[in-house]
Amino acid sequence: MIKFIFVFVLISSSFFAIAQNNTGIFQQQADIGNTKQGNTTFNDETQHYILGGSGNNIWFNHDGFHYVFNKMNGDFILRCNASFIGKGVEEHRKLGWMIRSSLDSTSACVSVAVHGDGLTSLQYRKANNDSMQEVKSSLTAADIIQLEKKGNTYIMSVARKGDLFTSDSIQVDLGNDVYAGLFICSHNATVTEKADFYNVRIVIPAPETLVPYKQYIGSQLEILNVETGDSKIIYQSSRSLQAPNYMKDGKSILYNSDGLLYTFNLSNNTTKVLNTGNINHNNNDHVMSFDGKMLGISSNSGKDDASLVYTLPITGGKPKQITVTGPSYLHGWSIDGKTLAFVGERNSEFDIYTIASDGSGTEKKLTDTRGLDDGPEYSPDGKYIYFNSVRSGSMQIWRMETDGSNPEQLTNDEFNNWFAHISPDGKWMVFISFGQDVSASDHPFYKHVYIRLMPVDGGKPKVIAYVYGGQGTMNTPNWNPDGKSISFISNSNFLSPVYVTKK
Repeated sequence: MIKFIFVFVLISSSFFAIAQNNTGIFQQQADIGNTKQGNTTFNDETQHYILGGSGNNIWFNHDGFHYVFNKMNGDFILRCNASFIGKGVEEHRKLGWMIRSSLDSTSACVSVAVHGDGLTSLQYRKANNDSMQEVKSSLTAADIIQLEKKGNTYIMSVARKGDLFTSDSIQVDLGNDVYAGLFICSHNATVTEKADFYNVRIVIPAPETLVPYKQYIGSQLEILNVETGDSKIIYQSSRSLQAPNYMKDGKSILYNSDGLLYTFNLSNNTTKVLNTGNINHNNNDHVMSFDGKMLGISSNSGKDDASLVYTLPITGGKPKQITVTGPSYLHGWSIDGKTLAFVGERNSEFDIYTIASDGSGTEKKLTDTRGLDDGPEYSPDGKYIYFNSVRSGSMQIWRMETDGSNPEQLTNDEFNNWFAHISPDGKWMVFISFGQDVSASDHPFYKHVYIRLMPVDGGKPKVIAYVYGGQGTMNTPNWNPDGKSISFISNSNFLSPVYVTKK
């Protein structure tokens, strides 16, 4: 049984009741305005929130709803998947994200509200006791909801699961110190409605003063169910974690951080450094052999500080140098285990090369177009190398036969698409998509990005994750061997409460 401690506070003839219980990343919950007692429950295992509440409305010059929230300041991003539970009573019941100046029912506020009839809008009250205004989204029945605060600019980004965001923004001065959280309103003070919220994220973005590749913010290791889009945070760190990929037994995940490689044990949630000897300036380009016995890494540990490719047993040990010339960044291992595919910069051009995995012989150049070719990865059937290239003007996903012949473009849209990873059954690829605010040849840290899913032969991509991340999110093969999930990294400054203990 959960014990509730209620504190009743009188403010400007309105009252709110605060309840303390297990509310996940949120500090408090409260009933605002004309409403009967609501409740928020958080499931530690699934990381879902169930909000139940009533409330007369969120409109005119006063509100009534159930709220779970944090006291926050500065800039931040709020994002979740959300849906009502049950048919409901009133077509204008509402759920969503809300940011308020105070917990008074007449407070100035901004919210993204999804109504029971599908209306999706950016609602705002510019000052206490003002009448509510709204910007209606062109999208209805959104189930992906994001509200971003950037100074006095508030940005609503909404989507139906699988689709791209549609955005609108307003200018409102709520002050620097605000309340921010999830809400539910039944539009009827005598009726209680419920809603399910998951993939709930409070992101503190990187400051504009951050120096790329010199300064970093925190990281979250997540596991995403590809079919459902339900993602679970399994590990958080104030350090930069990058490029997670599953070990072949599916029991651990490999990632890099601060020049070292780590394994994360999924059964006991512990991390352990993987021994790479004196090669200890490893970057986020590493890949395992298809049989799971060997690991290929890329490291700047050489005398010229240029990345070179090495191999070592999957259990750790002394790495063997494979490439002579740098920089070389490893991305693919052939299914027969005999060949490595990597990106090499030679004569100021980045192209795709192969080399024998035992280090014998010389490197072979597979691409010869101007501009960046990157991310080569072998398909599980051994027929193709998938890669990304700017040869068409923007960064798009391509594939070619393993000797470099017959290149074929697979994506062609407004995004810059990187790092196609092929599912174990060879039917699907996932890749990361950057917006047009990013140079085609760049994949920086700390951006709004999509993770998208597409058939390997091409087709319409489907968004499976809406992420604040970028560089390091999924540079390496990241499918679970069972083909049901992927691992990836998201980022935040962690100035808000977290799901799991920070390391």
